[in-house]
Amino acid sequence: MVSRSKKVTLAVGLVAVAGLLAGCSGGDTGGGGGGGSTDAATTITFVGYGGDGQQAQIDAWQTPYTEAHPNVTFVNTSPPDVAQVKAQVESGAVQWDVMATAPYAAQQNCDTLFEPLDLSGIDQSDLVEGTVGECYLGNWINATPIAYRTDAFPAGQGPKTVQDFFDKEKFPGQRGIVTNLQNGILEYPLLADGVKPDDLYPLDVDRSLEKLDSIRDVTTFAPNVGALQQAVQGNQVDMFLLPDSRLVPLLKEGMDITIVWDETVASLNAFAVPKGSPNKAAAEQFISSVVEPAQVAKISELLGVAPVNKTAKPQLDEFTKQVEVYGPVNTGGTVLQDVDWYAENFNDVSNKLTTWLNG
Repeated sequence: MVSRSKKVTLAVGLVAVAGLLAGCSGGDTGGGGGGGSTDAATTITFVGYGGDGQQAQIDAWQTPYTEAHPNVTFVNTSPPDVAQVKAQVESGAVQWDVMATAPYAAQQNCDTLFEPLDLSGIDQSDLVEGTVGECYLGNWINATPIAYRTDAFPAGQGPKTVQDFFDKEKFPGQRGIVTNLQNGILEYPLLADGVKPDDLYPLDVDRSLEKLDSIRDVTTFAPNVGALQQAVQGNQVDMFLLPDSRLVPLLKEGMDITIVWDETVASLNAFAVPKGSPNKAAAEQFISSVVEPAQVAKISELLGVAPVNKTAKPQLDEFTKQVEVYGPVNTGGTVLQDVDWYAENFNDVSNKLTTWLNG
């Protein structure tokens, strides 16, 4: 867990090195990475979250990689789903090679649903702590701030705190929350209920769900970030918890959105290789390339996510600067999810949340 003092130090440190804020320079733009290469033609099935985010990964990572490794091609699909991995593994018919996932999902299911990885070729000296795991490799830090459609709360009368998001009387309107654990669905209710950021972990899941109950009747629970992005575009929700990478395209489209910088939940996003992948070695080599400075920088420039390589030097535009969680725009605090706690509790917490959502 990151304490408040440590969070402040982290934020300052990220600003100081600039690299943790976006990333563009240095490294082999072709994407080298660890592991030995092969000349055999290989097709990597890549599973992402779809939409603008997946297209950015194609542009930043896959295209330069195939230019440097002409024998490698990619097939893209979505969305990633641990349950699908389980079904493939149990049936002995694993079709996926690289899957975007929460690091703790890969870690708790390490060597059962996901492959232990040989990432020994990666220089970790400039990577954010926790980027390299036994069964995952982090690729960026995702922030999921509170935001709202400015036209829904004119004259600056919109919510300003986490508590406001849960106040139906003072701030009426439809909420939008992604059911993915990475996007703060359990942390935000506890923060709104008075739990201090330093005291969040271990999460009191029952208390969090009880607080969520208080806004259940005015909340759209989206199954994925793409669905919530579409709901925002269609004016179906007034305030929402949407990742930085999904806010950027909305801002670019000209949507008038206000981002609330109170306490913001951030998480490490990662890649994992399903157990039994027919292209494990090629997958390891590819994902190793995405933490090189140039690749880290490019994805930050495209999506506004925070980099995992501290030497990356991104050139952010007017839109990505608006979601820079470790930049000057964030005047509040940042809670980075506790990977270790989730790794121990991911399956149980997922089941409890699913039961609540279906209740």
